[in-house]
Order: sequence, then structure tokens, then C-alpha cells
Amino acid sequence: MSEFSNWVRKWWPGLIPLVALWVAAIWTGTVPIEQHLTAQAAAALKESVLDKTQIEVSGRDVWLSADAFSEQGRRTAVDQVASVPGVRLVTDQTQLIAEVTPFVWSVERDVVHVTLRGNAPLPAIKARLLDAARNAANGAEVVDQMALARGAPVRFDAAALLLIDQISKLKEGKISLANTKVTLEGSARELGGREAIAAALKNLPEGYTVEKNALYAPPYLFQVNKDPVATTLALSGYVPDNNAHAAIVSAIERKFVGVKIEDKLKASAGAPQGFLAATTTALSALSRLSTGTLTIQDRSVTLSGDALYPGANARIGEELAAKLPQGWKQKAELTVKPVATPVNATICQQLLTGLLAKGTIQFETGKAVIDPDSAGLLDRLIEAVLRCPASQIEVEGHTDSNGEKEANLALSMRRAQAVADYFTKAGIPKERITAVGFGSERPVASNDTEEGKAQNRRIEFVVR
Repeated sequence: MSEFSNWVRKWWPGLIPLVALWVAAIWTGTVPIEQHLTAQAAAALKESVLDKTQIEVSGRDVWLSADAFSEQGRRTAVDQVASVPGVRLVTDQTQLIAEVTPFVWSVERDVVHVTLRGNAPLPAIKARLLDAARNAANGAEVVDQMALARGAPVRFDAAALLLIDQISKLKEGKISLANTKVTLEGSARELGGREAIAAALKNLPEGYTVEKNALYAPPYLFQVNKDPVATTLALSGYVPDNNAHAAIVSAIERKFVGVKIEDKLKASAGAPQGFLAATTTALSALSRLSTGTLTIQDRSVTLSGDALYPGANARIGEELAAKLPQGWKQKAELTVKPVATPVNATICQQLLTGLLAKGTIQFETGKAVIDPDSAGLLDRLIEAVLRCPASQIEVEGHTDSNGEKEANLALSMRRAQAVADYFTKAGIPKERITAVGFGSERPVASNDTEEGKAQNRRIEFVVR
């Protein structure tokens, strides 16, 4: 026994270096192999569509775990790792990601965020949706709350990208997709936004439909402010299109006397039905005010301001209510302009002549029916006549030379009488007003031109 102990004591110091050399040999031989196989396995999976991929190598054995998006993709990934030169055994720990029904996805916008929720079918598609959201967010923060899942309908990515494009048109709201059904809720950022989104969604991929559109638009607003001091008419808000815009400006030029137009109107979709007819009617009422504001919001008309003489305020409100299209509402908040200082006959004549220099009382062709566009001018003439209560007013009717002399004389008389009747209905005593017709006997311009004939068709006033 003592000999064995001596032997151990003699050789033991030499075993330690041998063990160290053996461990070093294993380490230097195995670790590079494992690192090499890990890199090769990762390279083999480079083109595979996987999520949460993990590769572990021990010696020449590989453990592969990942979430796959199809059974074929899962098997292919395992085969690709097994085909790596040097791999002895592959332990398959892959699995399919969950399949969801229905496949739900949404994009939502609030004041500062654009949030993507629900499911995306592939990592690449998820990345594309996020990039599209950042482009459409206009500086808002994009929040990703999407999960990967199977079960997406065909062309899901095309549909989702189209829906994300619409988010810039929303002030706030949510656009959802459940399989192939689209739901929209919230408010459009601008007028016409709701219609623009609806038009865009006509390009959804085949099979996709809009199940519910609960988007609402801002109020459709049109406003006119009449300033008698600056003699301006300030237009703001929206009109349906350029044709409606031109029609409104033309109506203003016919109805208003001596005003400058400050036009800030913009064309936008979303106008309520009957907008142009209602606007034209409301402008007629505004033309009869000294100062006032006309506001049209959706199908509601609000008119405020001062009528030019007592009683006109009530009649203006009644006529506005009667002439608006069906389904429209009106609110007239009208007072009467304070009575101006009385003037003598000379000043009264100057006032009447000055008003007629800015506008002409119009009639229906060949008739003694006063054109409604002349209501604003007539009310201003009435205001002037009321300032000279002691004077007699002679209303003179004149025509051009077209037609027979006797017919023109009769027409001019009827037109003068129509104006006189308008004045008496407004409160001018009947005994102060006299109507007389001169036909074509007193032209002020040549009847050889259409322009001259238009000047000759006129009503004049003589103050006595």
C-alpha cells in the first residue's frame, strides 16, 4: 500500500496539466463548430417567413424554435436547418402562430396619436402598414398594437393600406376591418372629407364592402356680412362647386346696390339639398337690410340686422320663411334702423336720383311685375321717401322703342303704378304718390343699340 501511495504522489502533479490540456482541446474544437453551425442555420433560414426565431446548438445537434405562418413554412424551415452541412440532429420546437376568426384590424386617430390595432398576417405586411401610417399621420405619433395571426382574408394588405390612406382626412375616428367588412366612425377633418373617403373606398379590393359609414362632417357653413359704412359684402364659408359660386356672385350683383364684394368662399362637397335655392332666397332678404349678417349652417338660415323702415323687418322674415325650400329652417332676428334726419325736397330728389344711378328697378319682360331682385333697391328708395314726408312723389315709367307706341305707353303706366303700389304697401301715404307713364317718348339714350334700349327702360322719380 505504501508503494501505491508513493506512486500516486509521484504521478498526481502530472495529471493536472493533462486534464487541462484535454479540456482545452474539447473547448477549442467544439465551440467554433457550434458557432459555425449557428451561423449556417441562421443563413439557411434567411428567406424563411418566421417570427421569434431561436437557434441553439450543442455539439452538432440543433434546437430550433420559431413561430411559423403556415404548416408548409414550418416544415421547410426545419428541413433547411437539417440540410446544413455538419448538423447531426434537429430538435423541432417550431409552432404555428394562432389563427383568429374573424380576422380583425383597425386604424384609429385621436388628437395626437394614430394607433394600429388587431392582427397582421406577416411581419413584412405589419412593417408596411406601420410605414404607411407614419406617412399619413401628418406628424402624429404612430402606436403599434398589432399582433401577428393567421386567418387574414385575401388581399388584406391592399385593403388595409387603402384604409390607412384615409386617416389623414379624419379629425378623429376609427376605421375597422373584420374579415372583408369595413366600418367607419368619427368626424371628417374638413368639409367634403366624408365624401372623399366614400369615393376612395370604391377602390377596395374585390369582395370587400363598407358595412357601416358613421362618419360625420363639420357643419356646412356659408356666411355673408353686410357693412353699410364700408359698403362691402364679405362672403366666407363654402359653396358646392364653381358653378354654384358663380351663380351666387351673379345673384349678389343683381340684388345689391353699390357694394364691393370680398369673396373668400371655397368650393367643397357636402352641401345640403336645396343649398343654392336657399342661399339665393336668403340673399334677397339680406339685400333689404341696412346692415346685417346671413349665416347658413346645414339646412338652417339665420338672418340678423336692421330693416330700412318700420314694418319691413316683419315682412322680410315672413317672406324668407315662405320661400325657403322644404325642410329648411329660418330664424330672423331683425330690428329697424333708426329714422334718419328729415330732408327737404331738393335733398330728397338727390337721394332718389343717386340710388337710381347705382341700380335700376327691373321688371319681368313685357310685364309690370317687379323683379324680386329689385327688392333691396326699392327698400332703399322707400327709406329716402320717408325722409321727406312733406313732399309729393311722382313715379315716372319709361320704355324703349320696341313695339307699338300705345302699348309702350300703357306698359310704362302699369310699371309706374306697380312701384307706387309697392311704396303704399310699405307705409307711404297713397295721396303722396302719383304714377305716370311716358312710354318711349323721353329716351335718355339711343334706341339703336341694346345698351341704349336698356337705359331707356327705367323708372324715375320727381320730388315736388
